[in-house]
Amino acid sequence: MNVKVLLRSLLLALLAIGAGCSVSRPDADRPVRRIERASAAPPVEQPIAKSAPAMARNLHRDKADGRIDRQPATRPAPPAPPVAAEIAATSHSAQRMAYMPAPLLPMQPMPGDINRENYSHRDSNPVQLASEQPVSTFGIDVDTGAYTNVRRMLNAGWLPPADAVRAEEFINYFDYGYTPPADREQPFSVTTELGPAPWNAQRQLLLIGIQGYRVPKAQIPASNLVFLIDTSGSMNEPDKLPLLKASLKQLVRELRKQDRVAIVTYAGSAGVALPSTAGDRHATINAAIDSLGAGGSTNGGAGIELAYAQAEQGFIKGGVNRVMLATDGDFNVGTVSEEALKTMIEDHRKSGVALTTLGFGEGNYNDAMAVMLADVGNGSHHYIDSLQEGRRVLVDEMSATLLTIAKDVKIQLEFNPAQVQEYRLIGYEKRLLKREDFNNDQVDAGEIGAGANVTAIYEITPKGSAAARIDPLRYGNPSAPTGSGNELAFLRLRYKLPGQSDSQLIERPIAAQTEAQASERLRFAAAVAAFADALRGGKYLDGYGYAQIAQLAHGARGSDADGYRAGLVQLVKLAGGLAAHGHDDASDTAAR
Repeated sequence: MNVKVLLRSLLLALLAIGAGCSVSRPDADRPVRRIERASAAPPVEQPIAKSAPAMARNLHRDKADGRIDRQPATRPAPPAPPVAAEIAATSHSAQRMAYMPAPLLPMQPMPGDINRENYSHRDSNPVQLASEQPVSTFGIDVDTGAYTNVRRMLNAGWLPPADAVRAEEFINYFDYGYTPPADREQPFSVTTELGPAPWNAQRQLLLIGIQGYRVPKAQIPASNLVFLIDTSGSMNEPDKLPLLKASLKQLVRELRKQDRVAIVTYAGSAGVALPSTAGDRHATINAAIDSLGAGGSTNGGAGIELAYAQAEQGFIKGGVNRVMLATDGDFNVGTVSEEALKTMIEDHRKSGVALTTLGFGEGNYNDAMAVMLADVGNGSHHYIDSLQEGRRVLVDEMSATLLTIAKDVKIQLEFNPAQVQEYRLIGYEKRLLKREDFNNDQVDAGEIGAGANVTAIYEITPKGSAAARIDPLRYGNPSAPTGSGNELAFLRLRYKLPGQSDSQLIERPIAAQTEAQASERLRFAAAVAAFADALRGGKYLDGYGYAQIAQLAHGARGSDADGYRAGLVQLVKLAGGLAAHGHDDASDTAAR
């Protein structure tokens, strides 16, 4: 290497280092003065870190104002020798680099920011041609967890994922005032109604309502309850274990001397926090609830085994025997596969102990697991988003939550092709059954509690309507379908009484008679069904939007002493605002 070139490079480096260490940024209009005497340096003001969007906005603003890339005016300088020019350029670059903001690293999500909520995916029920598939079969469902879970999301300011929305759980959250059975020989009454669909006058809605007989709380048989409580570390949030404890205390005041209560906890390991105790020992039960704390992982499998063992020890013949599982998330230690858990619960179910699940919290809420466990355990699933909801489930609807009056309830509807072109069952995707399952008493279906009501809605396209969604086959049979002229459909229901293994059958025809004006009951149920459909994308609503759904629900509120129907109206409005905001954001993004 040329020695002169090497020396020149070393000189440039030394001068650049000296310039960066000892020279303050000069005023470009004045010559640089040499500092003769050292003085105390002024304090250095640290730059305030800004987020990437804020820095981008500031950069855009500074460019618009001319504060970026605008150099101060300088006097012409005489040509510098080559070495001096390179030194000056190097010094100027060093000074500019000293004033450049450090690049911000992309923000990484914190562990609590990762949403690990789990929902089972199910496609919405398709439209069926009555001439090809005239029979629809499903088991009833009394879960309400989807509605309150979505309510939590909307109140937090975000739209739910489609899989979190289950139409039947929205519809069955509300009481429709069906007339109960006259006596208890038949555990429930059946109501049907046919009216125009609000979103398309050329279609109809068929409502099927089941109302269980009511049992006053004082007449509920002696109850043997085991609360299986998740006390893992993730439960240590206000909307989880503290809310659960407050909800349980609402129930404690209702317990009687003949009732028995035990509390089993599970985290890294399972334990008994309260052995089976007489229900009137309220202070003892409340003290056990107060002592609960969160910490550790989630050994749900071991907890379920121990809870069932406690339930079987305190089993009350002819009474209510139920495990109430309260949790926020996954069973991440021990028995974790769904099939293993299902097998375990099915085995214990045969002993007469049912399982109800209560969901809490957000972020790691495992809805799919909670729903599956309740279905397999002959119980119901509820999501507790507030203390008011905790009281509603555990106190106000105690008999419906705890006391089963009919089990394995199945509905089968045969549509008359002479009257019905197409039909679609709204919701109940997780309860669909094969046609032959209706008469098979070995096939499990849903349970109904005392005082509970269950509603199913079919959207129907009448024969000859211009609103048909499916085109006729080119090579299909052109002959007219046969059937009883004035019958819309034939309804069959099967159910078993508690403790019995053979089902009983109810049958009745449904007349093809449409009311000119739908009842308040049908209009409100239609609004709830439309709300669920809109949250899932509105595929079947023919453009019927949130504003129209809110107006429909508002006009059909009727008697609403507890404000639940008014609450639905507000949720529809919230969803409409969030959906419009999301649409605007998407439009802005596309425009940019």
